[in-house]
Formats: sequence, C-alpha cells, structure tokens
Amino acid sequence: MVGCYAETPLHIATMLGHLDFVQEILNRKPKLAEELDSWKLSPLHIATAKGYLDIVKILLSVNSEMCFARDRDGRNPLHIATIKARISVLRELVNVRPQAARMLIDRRGETILHLCVRYDQLEILKLLVETIGDNGFLNSKDDDGNTILHTAAADKQVIEYLIIKTAIEVNTINVYGFTALDLSTQSSRKDEKDLQIVELLRCSGSKHTKDIHLSAHELGTTQMARTLTSHENDHNNNALQPQNKGCGNVDEKKNDWVEKMSSTLMIVASLIATMAFQVAVNPPGGVWQEDKSQSGERQGHKAGKSIFVNTDPERAVKEPPGPPASELTPPPPSELELADLQGSPKDHC
Repeated sequence: MVGCYAETPLHIATMLGHLDFVQEILNRKPKLAEELDSWKLSPLHIATAKGYLDIVKILLSVNSEMCFARDRDGRNPLHIATIKARISVLRELVNVRPQAARMLIDRRGETILHLCVRYDQLEILKLLVETIGDNGFLNSKDDDGNTILHTAAADKQVIEYLIIKTAIEVNTINVYGFTALDLSTQSSRKDEKDLQIVELLRCSGSKHTKDIHLSAHELGTTQMARTLTSHENDHNNNALQPQNKGCGNVDEKKNDWVEKMSSTLMIVASLIATMAFQVAVNPPGGVWQEDKSQSGERQGHKAGKSIFVNTDPERAVKEPPGPPASELTPPPPSELELADLQGSPKDHC
C-alpha cells in the first residue's frame, strides 16, 4: 500500500492517467484491479471520475465485475460517470455491464436516472433511457416514492423530454401524496418557466392528487381509488354517527343489542346487590361478636349489634330497625334507563 489512504500503485497510476504504467501493473498483478482504497474506491471508480476512457477499457478487460463495486456512499462507477458527466465512459460501462445501471444508491434508494435529473445530465438520461429501454426502470421510485418526473418538477427541459419522448407515468403519487403537478404548483413564486412546466404537465394528462381520486371514484376504475375517495368524503362530511361496516340486517343487529343489554343488566344488578348486602352486614365500626350483660356503668350488648351504637351513643343516630338485608337491595335499573346511557339499538347499527 502507498500513503495514508491505502492506495495501491494501480490507484496512483490510474489517478495520474499513466496508461502504460496501468497496463504494466495489471500484466504483473491483475488482482490489484479489485483493490479498494480507504474511501472504498476501486481503480475503475477513479478512472471513471477522471474520464480516462482508455484506462477504463483496460480495467474492464481485466475485471468487468468491478462495475458493481460500491464506494462508501453506495455509488458504483456508472453512478460516478453520471455525476461527473463522463458520457463516453458511461456508454462503455453500460455496454459491458448494463445490469450495473439498475443498482440503487444505498442512502436514498435513488436510481441512476434520479442522479441524471439531480445533476442536470439530460444527455446521459437520454443515453440510459434509449440503451436500457425498460418502462419499469424508467418509472422507478426512490425511498420517498418519487419518480424522476417528481425530481424534475422544476426542470423544463427534462420534463419536456420525459413527456414527449418516453412512457413516463405522469400521475404517480409519492409517499407524501403528491404528483409531479402538485410539486410544480407548490412554489409561491412562479415565473414563465414554472408556468410552462405546469402547462406541459397538464397537457400530458398530469393531475393533482385530489383530482385523480375524484376521477377514479366517478369512473370506478380501481378499488383503491374508490377507497381513498370514500375516506376523503367521510372526512369532509365529518359524520358523527358510528360507522358499522356490513350492517345490512337491522333486525339482526337489534337482537344482538338486546342480548348484550340483558347480560349487562345482570352484571349491574349483581354488583348493586353485593354492595347493599355488605352495607347491611358490616355497619360502620363493625358488629359485636358475642352477647354481654350490663355490668355497672358499662352497657351490655348483643351479638350482631353495631359497636358504634354502644361505644359512642351520643354520635350514633338511633333509628328504627331497618328492613332485612334482602330488602335493602334496590331494584335493578330498567332497560330503558340503561338504554339512555348506552344508546338505543338504532345507534348501534
């Protein structure tokens, strides 16, 4: 290794563009083509970034699998060629390993097409679209659900090319619920270019998200669109009544409600009876456990009588004997009373 960056002689020769040195090193040690430096850059990454087409061809002839090697930012040599606008190098890389163009960048889930738009590489975008020619690849989404049309929302040239020359989907919705037209009309300051972009999108059939849902609901084209529209309508109506899906048989629902109310009545009545019984058999202060006759100033008492009456007669409220504990149980609430609290059967359907 050479220097503090763990560079091999092949890295150094490639960086300096010394074609003869690169060839000689590879003749002696072809395995060096696979080595990565501390930035995880291969010699092919470096040759690509520098635009050294002849060195790229030599490296590819030794080990074309290095087209799939990632640097520490998750980019392979084709991504580097796109960012650096090395169109001749990229054409060579794609011809040798076209599958490497489909690799995603690790950090954001972007494709090489997203890089073309972000770095304003229209010619490279055209090259990739024409070379790969795959509508699925063209309409790929990043981690936020953005296609390249979303990314190009402020670039008139790219949008014009995508709309006129490709089969780009113009009404794809990202994870935030926006179409490309939504993004293009969000800017508070609109110049002539912005207005032209909006007009291009509208002429291509692009719509706002809310309009896509409405049209799909009216036409009944997709179940998902109907569901989204239904949810939107429910929200706008602010319905206060509970929603009960599948409530087609009203009589059946009412019968279920009566059965549930009967069970509730039994539970409530049992609780009330238990509480009343506890009050009757356990008065405040408790009761005497045995009989005791009067002795001097100390009053006698009988088992089962309230202790509080004997120990503090001045504070005790003496009342006529009450009814038996069984009669202390209040009648359970009527079904009508519970219905007022729980809601009537029609409220549950």
